[in-house]
Amino acid sequence: MKNKLLLVFAMALFAVQNSNSQIKETETKYISSENGSTTSCPFFTSDRKGRTVMTYGKETTGKDAVLNYAVFNAKTKSFGAPIEIPSSKGVELHGENMPKMVFKPNGEIIAVWGIDNPTPKKKYGGLIQYSQSFDGGKNWTPAKRLVNDQNGIDQRYFDIDLLPSGEVAIIWLDNRTKTDLDGSTLYYAVTKGKKGFQNEKVIGETTCQCCRTDLFVGKNGVIYAAYRDIINEEIRDMVLSYSSDNGKTFSKPKRISADDWKINGCPHTGPTMTHNENGLHFAWFTMGGGAGVFYANSSDNGKSFSKRDNVSANASAKHPQISALKNSNVVIVWDESAEINGNYFNRIGLQHRAKNGKVMETEFVTSSAEGMSTFPIVKALSETEVLIAWSQGGKEAKVGYKTVRIGNQKSSKSVKNKSVVER
Repeated sequence: MKNKLLLVFAMALFAVQNSNSQIKETETKYISSENGSTTSCPFFTSDRKGRTVMTYGKETTGKDAVLNYAVFNAKTKSFGAPIEIPSSKGVELHGENMPKMVFKPNGEIIAVWGIDNPTPKKKYGGLIQYSQSFDGGKNWTPAKRLVNDQNGIDQRYFDIDLLPSGEVAIIWLDNRTKTDLDGSTLYYAVTKGKKGFQNEKVIGETTCQCCRTDLFVGKNGVIYAAYRDIINEEIRDMVLSYSSDNGKTFSKPKRISADDWKINGCPHTGPTMTHNENGLHFAWFTMGGGAGVFYANSSDNGKSFSKRDNVSANASAKHPQISALKNSNVVIVWDESAEINGNYFNRIGLQHRAKNGKVMETEFVTSSAEGMSTFPIVKALSETEVLIAWSQGGKEAKVGYKTVRIGNQKSSKSVKNKSVVER
């Protein structure tokens, strides 16, 4: 009886909130692929013309997985024909270690991805490879290893971004360490023209081994690196390190939030950040002091942080991604599990916050119709519109995407989650 009452209340609440909502969605579209193939692990970037580009992995029965990319058509709200990167065959498809691309101002394109590298010392080890194109994607160099040191048997969970110089920076987690403490080591490298990534160096130690990292170059030119650190050998909280001298030196890592999450294992869900006129904005998952996805900001570019604020209190809420709109407001997406009448599924949540971090509106942009939707990504298209994509599991795994119009949000009123009954 109690569950029935909860369901009636949730349905009534959903109807009221839906009528007040300013978030408007298009229908879900899917990346097309031939029979016998599946797609997953989307990632957004922009080309030299400012067009949105999505990379994703494609798996075909009996063949190695390969990296593809497609350009978004702003008029039709859909992606064009996929382009395959032949040198990426064998790419590992993992939502925390997704393949990525970056377009340099000089016309060069760099694709980066992971491959499996199991060894007696690292059963689930991996390597990072990359390929370059100097003719707009028509031809690609053979795959190169990011790390040539034979002692480097495990490099994963990387992130890349474009520097003001036009070169590309990368960070990643590496097995090579100079300490006996648990954890991986955070490395940093930068491209040098056609020579690719050069001059790797350590910028952090005792990092959580299997959570994605986040590299972000602010409009102020500061290079920010966020990751889950292992503090005092038992706490796994998010930290931020930054460089104000073009990567020559990085600050000592500082906790974004003192969650004090003590866990002897890796949760496989890393941090995300963005930058606007008010400073830095972060989102992450923790089970320290409460479980779910949380948010904080920094108005002094990483020297201090606001008190954390809940994004979703659902303990299953994970894998957040964040983006700043053209008007400096912020959008956060994440995935979490839900249940309706015994039907369990994963949905994608979206939260719109003002440029100072105050919650404006929260909704779910997928439902049970989209099944197991995980690892969402988000990219701002304008002041009022974002593009969202995610991996959709099931028998025919595929990448789904849609555009979401936020609306002219002038009110600071928070519209709570359109909830289904969760048990």
